[in-house]
Amino acid sequence: MEILTPAAQHGRTMRMDIHQIVRELNAALGPTLVASLAGSKDRKLPIRWAKEDGPEPRPEFARRLTFAHRQWTSLSAADGEHVARQWFIGGNPFLGENTPITAIREDRHVEVADAVTSFIAGAIDE
Repeated sequence: MEILTPAAQHGRTMRMDIHQIVRELNAALGPTLVASLAGSKDRKLPIRWAKEDGPEPRPEFARRLTFAHRQWTSLSAADGEHVARQWFIGGNPFLGENTPITAIREDRHVEVADAVTSFIAGAIDE
């Protein structure tokens, strides 16, 4: 997978249909984690969101989903899907040992984006 600049990744994700974004996140993280990061208590809702003719997520959910997709694609391009999944579900020192899933749900997007950038740059190993 090609590593894109944050601006290029933003453009790619923003041109995607929300249903496609959710399908990719569901495939990568599973619908339970996707529901959690979006802020939904219904863990089956992402399965419905992923259908072409399914309902669209509420605006605050869609914002979190598109943000998570951008971070996911950056991480998976840099370090592979397995590492990206582990990054999303593990405690993170840049996020006060919260998981990125929790931080995204709490709309701490600047912190999460900085943590992604630091991880990709290798700052976590310093």
